[in-house]
Amino acid sequence: MSHPGSNCPQCGAKVEFRWSGAVQAVCEFCGSILVRTDIDLKKVGVVADVALEDASPIQINSEGVFDKKAFVVMGRIIYEYDQGGWSEWYLMFNDGSSGWLSDAQLEWAVTTQFDSKGAPNTSHGIKPGQKLKFGNVDYEVTSITNANYKGVEGQLPFQYWGKDRIKFVDLRSYGRSFATLDYSEPQPLLYIGRFVDFDELRMTNLRQFEGWT
Repeated sequence: MSHPGSNCPQCGAKVEFRWSGAVQAVCEFCGSILVRTDIDLKKVGVVADVALEDASPIQINSEGVFDKKAFVVMGRIIYEYDQGGWSEWYLMFNDGSSGWLSDAQLEWAVTTQFDSKGAPNTSHGIKPGQKLKFGNVDYEVTSITNANYKGVEGQLPFQYWGKDRIKFVDLRSYGRSFATLDYSEPQPLLYIGRFVDFDELRMTNLRQFEGWT
């Protein structure tokens, strides 16, 4: 369900927030990054001059299914690091819940946020191979990545602007189980889910380009 918006303070275009929890949006007309306050919209920046179109077929408003729940893609954060980059697509499910679809060099994982109680408060000292337990499930640290915010589009549930270098700790468990610790906030954020095959998501409204079938 869409929610009342306001006009972009930069170009005057109408900006409509598509769900009540949306906090940040990118103006589709001028690329201004806008944050919703109690009374109006505040411009906090401009989308970086980066190529948002890449090898991914996903785009804003793409739709799909995960674990028998339909979803629509609402927003996207793009990260870059020493060996490349990846996208995190923000998903809204038809039951009102939300999640993230990680899109990294054609490797896909869907996660949702969980209580990070018991997670190390800082990333200092965490090493590959280290064992951590969340929800009675044992995970092993597989990689530690220092990434930079590169770009954003669509709408997001929080303000994501002006952040510096961020550390992510990726973990795996048995089967296709996957978890990430995000140290972009004073308290770590924990996301748990699993790897998926792209066809499993049954996505529609995809971006069409040469080389993708």
